Amino acid sequence: MRKQIIIIVAFLIVGLFVIGSAVYVVKETEQVVITQFGKPVGDPVTNPGLHFKLPFIQIANVFDKRFLEWDGDANQVPTKDKRFLWVDTYARWRITEPLKFFQRLQNERGALTRLSDIIDGETRSSVARHDVMEIVRSTNREPEEILVGSEEEATILKEIASGRQQITQEILDRASKRVGDLGIELIDVRFKRINYVEEVQKDVFDRMIAERKRIAERFRSEGEGEAARIRGERERDLKRIQSEAYREAQEVSGKADGEATKIYAEAYNRDASFYAFLKSLETYEATADRQTTFVLTTDSDLLRYLKNAP
Repeated sequence: MRKQIIIIVAFLIVGLFVIGSAVYVVKETEQVVITQFGKPVGDPVTNPGLHFKLPFIQIANVFDKRFLEWDGDANQVPTKDKRFLWVDTYARWRITEPLKFFQRLQNERGALTRLSDIIDGETRSSVARHDVMEIVRSTNREPEEILVGSEEEATILKEIASGRQQITQEILDRASKRVGDLGIELIDVRFKRINYVEEVQKDVFDRMIAERKRIAERFRSEGEGEAARIRGERERDLKRIQSEAYREAQEVSGKADGEATKIYAEAYNRDASFYAFLKSLETYEATADRQTTFVLTTDSDLLRYLKNAP
């Protein structure tokens, strides 16, 4: 009895193992290719749900339905105008024909290796056919503010024939034709980063610094000229104002002196002796104090009022 129980349990375990090997689940994001002894059997399974296969003999190879990522390595690429750039690209792709994908590439690792060869090659070819300005610019939109003072800056304003978007589209189109028989679809290709190589960066930066310094010196020179002009106008206006003020002051002073002379003349004509007396007193006050000593003759006009004092 005990042996029979052991045998039944063993059969149940084996049966469960066989059933587990014969049943597989396909998720919404998956697609499956069944292989038998390494060769595909039947059509790919793309419908989600529970499916069956021959246990132990057949194997379910699962592939993703979703968009997958390809991230390339930065490569040193020459442009048409003989500039060397570091170009770093990335792409998005998906498996559209799992059977063909399995037959040609086996798995995602093989697909990434093949994509690296195709996309890097097409990127190098497309970059080499265009100038650096077409690679870094997308449109011919005029910048709002730019200082055009050098050959480098002037080239920025030249119209481009293609542009970055058109170049990436060109890479995508040419690469898509090459991956068409691999069972995959290339969704998008983009430049992740574009930069000068290290040997060229220093020369470019030095040239940019020198150009900016030249522009700064030009602005300083123009500023000094403008400052000199303003100072000259200020000095001219100041002298004009001072001259007008001096003229007006002299006119007022002349009128005042004339008025004073008129008043003095009227006063003198009214009482000449009293006027002479006042002027003498003013003279005494202006010339004499306690420390002053005069040496005068007795008939001096200055002593006339002093001699006649009571």
